[in-house]
Formats: sequence, structure tokens, C-alpha cells
Amino acid sequence: MSVLPFADRPGTVARLRDALLAADFTADGLLELLGAPAYAALARSETVPALRATRGDTPLETLVRLFLLQQPVGHARVAAVLPVAECLEDGWLTRAGQDEVAATVDVRPYGGPGGEDWFIVSDLGCAVGGAGGIGRHDEGVVLGVGGASTTLAGITVRTPVAAALDLGTGSGIQALHAAQHATRVTATDVNPRALHITALTLALSGAPAADLREGSLFTPLRDDETYDLIVSNPPFVISPGARLTYRDGGMGGDDLCRTLVQQAGERLNEGGFAQFLANWQHVEGEEWQERLRSWAPQGCDAWIVQREVQDVTQYAELWLRDAGDHRGDAADYQARYDAWLDEFEARKVKAVGFGWITLRRTGAATPSVTVEEWPHPVEQPLGETVRAHFARLDHLRARDDAALLEECFRLAPEIVQEQVGLPGAEDPEHVVLRQNRGMRRATKVDTVAAGFAGVCDGSLTAGRILDAIAQLMGEDPVLLRDRTPAQIRLLVEQGFLEPAQ
Repeated sequence: MSVLPFADRPGTVARLRDALLAADFTADGLLELLGAPAYAALARSETVPALRATRGDTPLETLVRLFLLQQPVGHARVAAVLPVAECLEDGWLTRAGQDEVAATVDVRPYGGPGGEDWFIVSDLGCAVGGAGGIGRHDEGVVLGVGGASTTLAGITVRTPVAAALDLGTGSGIQALHAAQHATRVTATDVNPRALHITALTLALSGAPAADLREGSLFTPLRDDETYDLIVSNPPFVISPGARLTYRDGGMGGDDLCRTLVQQAGERLNEGGFAQFLANWQHVEGEEWQERLRSWAPQGCDAWIVQREVQDVTQYAELWLRDAGDHRGDAADYQARYDAWLDEFEARKVKAVGFGWITLRRTGAATPSVTVEEWPHPVEQPLGETVRAHFARLDHLRARDDAALLEECFRLAPEIVQEQVGLPGAEDPEHVVLRQNRGMRRATKVDTVAAGFAGVCDGSLTAGRILDAIAQLMGEDPVLLRDRTPAQIRLLVEQGFLEPAQ
């Protein structure tokens, strides 16, 4: 691994940032220069299309070759774009050959949610969130932004907070996002190289510095430290060992993710959120939902969403390829593969799940724990959807059925109704309500619930709507009022209906 640039030279960093922006070395600038196919290929760590698209000598092409494609570039050509003497002195560049320079780190443009021009620093060849089979086995390698990083950033609740914690910061992308809405950001990592790179990412992106601390999980924190937001994309891979720091947590099975979730509750302020990505084991003889329910800490609502499941062979192959083991000696690859399967067999693991875990500290006597499987497409960013989910829980928890029927509701935006049945049939076999935003849920409802949802415009109470439906259907209004609140609660909880006030 290369020697890293100095993180405490603000003058050089500021001039480097100005030079990058002046050359339009931004996410939008890259897309315009490379074109969509080459830009997408670069995100997959495929460089050939980008090499072909940067055969000119413009400042932007020079920077792409230097920082993204890791090609040596002529000293004079770089000097026309960057403060090359300072960048050499402070370690951003190194001499290569007689009259060329090369980058010591990958610097990748990243567009912030508000149109900000940010730069994510990572180790050379590791800009895209997993090693991608590049054959890197350095234990302390620091990766850039991949699908997991952007997923977590997208689901995180973005309300203004006093204190945020990025646990296992890596290249600093979560800390960078948090700095936009948190007064104080603390970032921790067991890898000191990651903390150094996080400092570079924040400085080069023009963001405030974070409080950087070395250590595992919550050990770097004082006993009395609590936060309004905790985020973590931890080293969640379930593997037979701790060979690669960026992905292997060093605990057996899914113990690291379980420990992280269980310890997070006591670190949250009232109303605070903790949001994680995680893997979990599907163990023979256990319901995976109950396994995850047991992780939820006391005093916290929890919403756990399983997005994907892989059998143990798929899972082992994925992460062996991630480390580049498939490109090495065949016998070594087979031995490593066998070790993964031995580990799973010993633990009676038949599959591994991946998904999101959100905790919210609550004073409720009986916290809500929702565990569900939702492998379908969603609309990112989901932060507001997550916040609204817990707000609706609070709303429903404060109202018994009688109070619920005295409320007015509105159909949420962009809800459509689908009727499914045989062609020519007088009545549909079933009715489905479908969201076109957020989680994009679909739920099957009966005639009463469909009619109720269709009438909800905030002007009539739920009870009056049910009375009208009972009259139209010739049903007893008292019985209808008794049996319908459970359906209303479900439609509100899942975001199909919203309280009118």
C-alpha cells in the first residue's frame, strides 16, 4: 500500500480542490466526458472504455488518467492543471520514471444529495466499494464507495441533529453525509489507515473535520457518550477468519452484527436513530425472523428489512471473488472454499440474509419490532420514508380503535389500485393497492378496505366512511366498525394511508 498524503496541510488541500473543480473533475463532468457506458463501466472497476475516452490532453482527461485510471502522466502536463510541487511534497503525487508523476491514492468525484461536489479518497485500485476481484490481499486496504455505501447513505434519516456517529467509517462517505446535518460528527474505525483517509475525504470535499477515533465497535467512546444518529456499514461478511479488515469483523458467524445492534440502543438519545447494513445467518431449526427479533435492544423500536438471501455456496463464491481468490492458485481457492463450507456446516447455516436494520430510541412501554422480507425495487433515497414509518408507529400507538375511527385519513400520494381476476368476471378475485414511491409496497385488500382507501381525502372520519360503506353493502355498521380497524392500522403502518392532521 502506498504512503498516504498528509491530512494536516489545509492549504495544499484547498488548492488541490480548487484545481479539481476548475477542471470540472466532478461527477457531472465525468459523465459528460466519458459518456454513460464508459462512466458505468468505471463504476464496475472496468477501465478500458475510460482509457479510450481520455486519449486527449484536456485538463479533465489528465485528471481522469491520473486519479481514476492510475496511469503515470507527464510532469509538465500535470503541472498545467495542479499545483504539482505541493502535491508531490504533501504526498498526493509521487514521481514515476524520469519525467512522469503518479497518484498515491484514488480520488473519485461524488455528487452530494444537494448537488455538492465531493471527492472520495481510497487506496489505489479500490475506489469501487469492494475489491472487485482485483487480487488485493492487504489487510488494511481502504475501499471507496460501492453499492452498500450508497444504499446506507440513501436509507439514513437526514434530520438536523446535534451529534452523529459513523462507526467503521472506511473512506468516510457516511461521515461526509452526516456532516451536512449534524453539528458534531464522530468517526471510528479499527484501521488507522481508514481514519487517515476519512480525514482526506472530508478535507478535499470541503466538509468540516470529524472527531476521528481508533478502535472496534463502541470501544473508542466514553461511557457517557450518546448520539442522535448512529450509522454503520460494518465488516459484516460471515467468513472463517478475519483476513481482510474491510469486510471481516473477526467474530464468529453473525456475532459482530448482533453485537453492534444490541449495543447501539444504550448509545442513542431519545428519538435517535441507528441504521446499519448487516448479514445474518439462516440456521437450521430456527426462524430467521425470530433470530433477528432477539437482536433488538430494549427501549428501541426496530425495523429490519431482508433484501436478499443467498445459499452458502453462492455466498462463499461471492466473497472469494471479491478478494480475488479465484484468480490465484486453484488448489488454494478450493481450500478456502472448503473452509467456508466447513464453517457454515459447523454452525448449521443453510443461507445468509442481507438487509437493513433501523433502530429508534423510544420511551414507549412496548417497543415495536418489525421484521420483514422485501426483495423488490425501492425508490432511493429512503431516509424520509424511514422517518415517516416510525412517526406513523407513534401515531398508531397513541390511539385505541375508538380514537382511530374518529380520525380523518388521506390516501398517500401515487397510490394506484389494481384489480385482478378472470377476463369478463363480474367481480375481481382480489384488489391490490400499490405504491409508486418509497418502498413501493403492494398489499392485497378486501372490498371494504379498497373502498375505504378510495374515499379517504381528509374530509370524513374513518367511522363515518365505514358507516356509509356498511349502508351501501347492507352490512351491520357496528360489526364493520369492530373488524376494520386492524386493516386501517396496517394501511397506515405501511404508508398507504396518512393521518390528515
